[in-house]
Amino acid sequence: MTQASHPRVLIVEDEPNIRELVCLHLGLEGYSCEGVGDGQEALKRAERDRFDLLVLDLMIPGLDGLALCRAVRNGRTNHDVPILMLTARRDESDKVVGLESGADDYLTKPFGVRELVARARALLRRPRAVAAPASNGDELGPPVTVHGVDIDPARRRVRIAGREIELTDQEFRLLYLLATHAGIVFSREALLAKIWRGDTFVTVRSVDTLVKRLRRRIESDPANPHLLLTVWGVGYKFAET
Repeated sequence: MTQASHPRVLIVEDEPNIRELVCLHLGLEGYSCEGVGDGQEALKRAERDRFDLLVLDLMIPGLDGLALCRAVRNGRTNHDVPILMLTARRDESDKVVGLESGADDYLTKPFGVRELVARARALLRRPRAVAAPASNGDELGPPVTVHGVDIDPARRRVRIAGREIELTDQEFRLLYLLATHAGIVFSREALLAKIWRGDTFVTVRSVDTLVKRLRRRIESDPANPHLLLTVWGVGYKFAET
């Protein structure tokens, strides 16, 4: 975290009452909150300053929550920050789109303050694999090349056929875990425990969503994957070497 005793939270919400309510209750938890009501301004903040948590409303002016989420994930300063998305939409498809855009959790309006705080607390407990640019990546291990996919943890870099692939922190850790155990089948529950590290408000569906996102990044044909394979009724594995 940026400050051990005061995690820094950016709240992006165009409704002042909701923004102030979220700021108030997260502030009571000891978090240092900054609120903005515009997506473009939020992106400038996210590119300039490092935060410990982003709370994003889906429908905001300037740059909508989905586009902002993708931009943050593809940026440098907060690419690995936990993101909690807020929305008035209740359809499951809307939630899936939010998660596929890089959000870590999803809360539907109207929401209870206690649930909001609990979800924020759970996301803030998650270790960020890259706390600073100087991180050497040793927590993951040495570089690996499997089926033409070059993975370098120290540089947080993935290349396929010489082309660099941009991944979120979760996508990177999932790819590295499976690629370094090529041919080994991981259940959804095992991946949930290893990638989300015990977070309370995630389910096995989150694993499927993350796999789908990763396939879009690394597979030439995501609908017919040859690298990240499904083992029906069990889980997932990387293609055997």
